[in-house]
Amino acid sequence: MEELEHEEIQEQGSTLSLNSMFKDYWIDYASDVILDRSVPDIDDGLKPVQRRILHAMKETDDGRFTKVANIVGNTMQYHPHGDQSIKEALVNLGQKELLIDCQGNWGNILTGDDAAAGRYIEARLSKFAKEVVFNPKTTPWKPSYDGRKQEPVTLPIKFPLLLAQGTKGIAVTLTSVIYPYNFCELLEASVKILQNVPFEIYPDFPTGGLIDVSKYNDAALGGRLRIRAKMHYDEKRKAIIITELPYTVTTDVLISSILTANEKGKIKIKKVDDNTAAEVEIVVYLPTGVSPDQIIDALYAFTNCQISVSPQTCVIIDDKPVFTTASDILRHNTMRTRELLRQELEIQLGELEDRWHWVSLEKIFFEKGIYKKMERKDSQSWEEQVDDMHKAFGPYQKRFKRKITRDDVLKLTEKPVKKISKFDIKKAAEEIEAIEMTIDEVKNHLEHLTDYAIRYFQDILKKYGKGRERKTEIRNFDDIEATQVAIANEKLYVNYQTGFAGWGLKREEGVEVACECSRMDDIIVFRRDGTMMVTKVQEKGFVGSQDCKELLYISVFRKRDERTVYNMIYRDGAAGYAMVKRFSVTSVTRDREYLLTKGTRGSKILYFTANPNGEAEVVTVHHVSSPKIKKVSFEFDFKTLAIKGRDAMGNILTRNAVRSINLKDEGVSTLSARKIWFDKSVKRLNVNEAGQYLGEFRGSDKILSITQSATYRTTSFDLANHYDDDLIELRKFNPEGIVTVLYRSAEGYPYLKRFTPEVNDRKLSFLDDDGSTLMNLCFDYYPRLEVVYTPDSGKKIPSEIIEVEDFIGVKSSKAKGKRITTFNVESFNWLAPLKPDPEPQEPEETELPDTPDDRQGFAEGTQTQLF
Repeated sequence: MEELEHEEIQEQGSTLSLNSMFKDYWIDYASDVILDRSVPDIDDGLKPVQRRILHAMKETDDGRFTKVANIVGNTMQYHPHGDQSIKEALVNLGQKELLIDCQGNWGNILTGDDAAAGRYIEARLSKFAKEVVFNPKTTPWKPSYDGRKQEPVTLPIKFPLLLAQGTKGIAVTLTSVIYPYNFCELLEASVKILQNVPFEIYPDFPTGGLIDVSKYNDAALGGRLRIRAKMHYDEKRKAIIITELPYTVTTDVLISSILTANEKGKIKIKKVDDNTAAEVEIVVYLPTGVSPDQIIDALYAFTNCQISVSPQTCVIIDDKPVFTTASDILRHNTMRTRELLRQELEIQLGELEDRWHWVSLEKIFFEKGIYKKMERKDSQSWEEQVDDMHKAFGPYQKRFKRKITRDDVLKLTEKPVKKISKFDIKKAAEEIEAIEMTIDEVKNHLEHLTDYAIRYFQDILKKYGKGRERKTEIRNFDDIEATQVAIANEKLYVNYQTGFAGWGLKREEGVEVACECSRMDDIIVFRRDGTMMVTKVQEKGFVGSQDCKELLYISVFRKRDERTVYNMIYRDGAAGYAMVKRFSVTSVTRDREYLLTKGTRGSKILYFTANPNGEAEVVTVHHVSSPKIKKVSFEFDFKTLAIKGRDAMGNILTRNAVRSINLKDEGVSTLSARKIWFDKSVKRLNVNEAGQYLGEFRGSDKILSITQSATYRTTSFDLANHYDDDLIELRKFNPEGIVTVLYRSAEGYPYLKRFTPEVNDRKLSFLDDDGSTLMNLCFDYYPRLEVVYTPDSGKKIPSEIIEVEDFIGVKSSKAKGKRITTFNVESFNWLAPLKPDPEPQEPEETELPDTPDDRQGFAEGTQTQLF
């Protein structure tokens, strides 16, 4: 068979190449889709169908609403691709709430509901569209597809419309995806461009939500944008409330992804209710015993509560598709607006000069009596009369900015006699003066065109910016590791003798529950022969080895876990020395077997413990009875050993044979306190020294968080904790600490109250829900407050300093407190205390409770295994 390029067909006696036909037709088709359908023009930011819709609406605009079906029909005079595409584009324009005023059911971008039929809904151009989109004098025109009409090549839009609306179009071999930006921020950035000041712009979505722009790269190719739903935990309903959606995600899609994740065991919820109407409210109810913080992270990790998108900023420039950046588009639109304003000013100046010329002609024509030469004489022809009038203007030519022509005179003679008799010379002089002032103003604008353009953008912002504030919050997201937030809703069963483990292992004799896990977890396995392996958890799998089926320990493995320390005593070979080591396992290769001993044949683990917080116990080692051994047993404290890597061979514990090893004393942590920071940008704790340093934390230490809504709670220092958006204070909890609250009561009076927070991981309110508002907080033991009073009838009232410790005592958080004054107060200022805060008391050390000597104990604390 011949190749395609060699195939030929006969047509009317000539030979045509199929390959060349395919190439030509394909290029024509691709060009048509790119230029005439899918990709917006950089000049006005519109696709052809959108431009034709706006032009058709302007043609028939009378200020009243018009049926969408009629608008579609009018647009079909210019758009050759069918009514359905026109209606979809019109609905899309209307839902952006910028260029079109809508009436009726136009669908819902939150729920994904479609708009009603075109005969039921109506539209009209918005005031904003009429002001910034149209000007026939500066519009380039071209014939419509059938040659019967004229349509705009591009509309003279004096605004960065493409970035304000955003767009998405799929063409042949390329896609254009441009996200919408904030209306006010675009205008402010345009002003900065004209002022030659650096600027930054980031997307702003009508659905709100949160965005991480750290890798957005100005919407260039390769950039990435992460978008999250906005949610919070409602303690009263025991549910997570989703109030804002990621852009392009509807409520149905989001709920479906949540239910799917629940069915797959990735999250654990009771049910989901959708209460969305004008605003989003998706209620995710949680079962008892589930951490809301973990579920929130899991929703971001496993559902459409977080999506990652990539911009593809493709626009038409000089009839070619070009990939560019958002900043370049804004610069182009800003300078094009400046150029359009220049064109409008020049057109206005020309019209004013024409009007000035004409009114001046009229004034002189009547004021100097030149019109009287129109009285016909028998000896003169009309042409001679016109010549005489033209000559009569000769002495006044210097007053004019251009030459007075015969046509000007002829136009003057066309005035009706009645109008001539009523001509008001004074009024004409006033009009000339007004025109001259306007001309001077327009010329000044042209001379200072950049300043004029800046004022134009500022006027548009002032006129239309209200109610268009940013909806999407910019925030840095922390990376959520799926295995860390997957809900442990499965039990990991294990048979320590046969070496089988998995969540689907049948409960039978010898099968025990090792711990809880999720189906995404990795598990770490230690065998009696001193080998170790990390593998993916299975429904049922063999995790022993050919040489050793017996398992000693199995649990969920966490990468980079430096706080879990394993204490181990093993025998080197069948009759070798007893070796001791402490090690941690931070990273491994999955399914690879690792040796924890020297590898001598016959090696065996004699004692093993897993310690989640680096505990080091004391053990008693018993030797095999022998007349040569003077010391039958001795004690060993693991804290005398340094923590090393898993490959370390360990130290010699004893050269004699060991009969048994018994636990003598439970260990305490040998790890240093954990230094914790709080990053306000992501509202998360971290150990990476990012943000505010909170202090060093051990075991039972707590964190105190206080919100603007006058609630507080104490939490652990778990790095997975979430904190409210209205958080105003977060610090290490001091059990002896005192919080001083300055608030305004519902009656409008300022109050002070003092209380010591109690340990509680639930939100507790410290103000009555009666309209009282929190003003300020102080954490000094001996606070001092300056009260600056508002002058009364021009008379200054001296400021007052309150020693708060003497003013009010420490009471319950529910106490109302004490009123400060009934006078009007200008400001409150906290002053430096005169006395230092007392030294905090060190907490008393308590002995650790005994841990049951069984394998199940590890799920709750340190596990000890004796062999």
